[in-house]
Amino acid sequence: MAKAKQDEEREERITMEIVVDAYGPEEQAMGWYYYLQDTMQFPFSAVCINKRRISPLKVGTPVEVVRMAPEDECEQEMFVEIDWEGDALAVPLIQLEAPEADGATQQAIADWHYWVNQGYEFA
Repeated sequence: MAKAKQDEEREERITMEIVVDAYGPEEQAMGWYYYLQDTMQFPFSAVCINKRRISPLKVGTPVEVVRMAPEDECEQEMFVEIDWEGDALAVPLIQLEAPEADGATQQAIADWHYWVNQGYEFA
């Protein structure tokens, strides 16, 4: 996938607010985890925008996001929990878009999508 055009405002937010003072992949992951947990307003409605082999969601599937997945599930990428058939299921946040969510939630999701689409990794 080609990198998205660099967004200086988003780069600044990621560098100065999300992964600031993060030394190593674990601290970067936790920076992202707490940023997302503190910024997104749960619960919110979302829709699946891409298929992943690790997730049962199909493109266009509407879901209710209820919380961040546990920290230990988010050491390599960010997962959120959704209501799924009467239980909680962790799915990759990169699969979801939340056009009806509040602005802060939409921005947090867009920040994560940007990070992933730029090819950044916890390193």
